[in-house]
Amino acid sequence: MGRAAARLIMLLILLLTVPAWALPGEVAPSGSGEVREGTTEVDPPRSAQPTPDDSTEPPAPTVTALPSSVADAPRTASGALRMPPIPAGFNSFDSGWVHFVYHPSSRERVQPLIAQADAVRHELVERLGFPALTQVRVEIARTPGEMATFAPAGAPYPDYAAGVAYSELGLVLLSLTPVHPGTDQDLGEVFRHELAHVALHDAANGQPIPRWFNEGFAVLASGETSFVRMRTMLMANVGGSLIPLRDIERSFPSDETQAQVAYAEAVDVVRFLVRREDVHRFHALIQHLRDGEAFDKAVFAAYGVELATLELEWRDDVSRRYTFWPILLSGTGFWVIALSVFVWAWRRRRRRDRLTLQRWAREEAAEDVQRARLAARSEAARVHIVLARGAEAPATQVPAALLEVEVPRVEHDGQWHTLH
Repeated sequence: MGRAAARLIMLLILLLTVPAWALPGEVAPSGSGEVREGTTEVDPPRSAQPTPDDSTEPPAPTVTALPSSVADAPRTASGALRMPPIPAGFNSFDSGWVHFVYHPSSRERVQPLIAQADAVRHELVERLGFPALTQVRVEIARTPGEMATFAPAGAPYPDYAAGVAYSELGLVLLSLTPVHPGTDQDLGEVFRHELAHVALHDAANGQPIPRWFNEGFAVLASGETSFVRMRTMLMANVGGSLIPLRDIERSFPSDETQAQVAYAEAVDVVRFLVRREDVHRFHALIQHLRDGEAFDKAVFAAYGVELATLELEWRDDVSRRYTFWPILLSGTGFWVIALSVFVWAWRRRRRRDRLTLQRWAREEAAEDVQRARLAARSEAARVHIVLARGAEAPATQVPAALLEVEVPRVEHDGQWHTLH
């Protein structure tokens, strides 16, 4: 096969086998059913704040190429922020632990979030092993520009995020429309992601948590999957460009390529920590954080090894998973390879048959030429003898007297016999 066909087959193998060999986690339950009853009210306008009903739409935030959730849980000093008032003209839905705020025109888009809120909370509490999400407000904006006006005064705001979590306040901001026009956005996935940030903060009693741990847990708990992230891990492992965890403890790199690697690493490290056989250790880690221990000491107390040693074990796990061998040896990969071999053999046989038919055609054409030459030679050697036709001899006339001569006969015992 040509190089183009080989690349196509390899891409097909990667697409079909990614879920089998590098899936980061399970999807959180989406929930279903009708919207639960709550209290709906219209609050007075914010003071000195532009209202969403103004004719002038707030300018959209600057778009960057970094992942949308790299800094969607900005750190703030304890007690430095205040919960902002509810925007004018917005409805509120109170279902106990969560308070939804949305524009009346967005009701149909918000109903699925209300329906799945309890299921998401239950799943997060089970993952963390401790109570969380006791009081949360979720404000849903219609556009990213409108969402920027909902941020608390003086709070850091990521311009490129589709959602933001201010965990210290229990405040989550969401946008119904994506930051990048024309791109797909799963609002339920963003909702689960931001709630995971708040839940982790609550479970750890607000203790400092490394940036990579916070982001990795949020992605894992939300059920986000990304082929780009898997490819990033594969290329970083093969190319030896994995970033040490200490370098992404407080922030991610400003370089786009390095930020993508840091983001993918964060998800994969947390996946390594919350493996099924280590769930009790992960819960112990949260317990030690709740007790006020530093993250490094909490890791040692829960897993029995230093964080640096745990990182080495994770890198060894990455070197086994993010290679081409799991692709080739997986069940899906086997069938893809088998199909590729079948197609290759079919094409090879078809080409061989085509060559055979062409050879037969050439042989038949040569035989036809030989027959034509032999026919021409025999035609040239043939002698034609033409006889001239002479005068025809007159027909012999039998005299009528001879025709009338009677043949002699004799009678014997009453019968006549001809004499010869």
